Amino acid sequence: MADKDIRALFLAHRRELQAYLTGKVRDRETAAELTQEAFLRFAEQGSPGAASVAHPRSYLYRTAHNLAVDHVRRQRRERTDPVPVDDMEGVADERPSPERVAGGLSDVAAARDALLELPERTRQVFALTRIEGLTYGEVARRLQISDSSVQKHLAKAVKHVMQRLRGR
Repeated sequence: MADKDIRALFLAHRRELQAYLTGKVRDRETAAELTQEAFLRFAEQGSPGAASVAHPRSYLYRTAHNLAVDHVRRQRRERTDPVPVDDMEGVADERPSPERVAGGLSDVAAARDALLELPERTRQVFALTRIEGLTYGEVARRLQISDSSVQKHLAKAVKHVMQRLRGR
């Protein structure tokens, strides 16, 4: 569909589609955004390789309806309703106990000590993958080693740390 045809379709149906969406989402600004998104998706159907739309108005309404449903679902997932403080008294405190916090700190210290026992390159690989979140390829390039070397160093580090934590 040509750009001028899409423009004509937009001018002919924008208001009624936006009114339809306003009734669905109960917010004029959101309805306007969803209307634009529906027309954008329609325009994308005119791209090379896309199937042509036989009934443009029906396609727009179906797309708008689906966008509204997705929007409402997203809002429901994100919504939190206020609860009176008195109603919160029966809710268990999920914070860890002081003993559990101390145990966790002890585990962290033991893991740190175990890592310090490893060769420098193995510690570097562990830190870059597990702490900084780099991929094996990124670590390999940074340290100028092969991907398989990264995997071997990481496996060695994890095995060593796990053995030390179990042996405590």
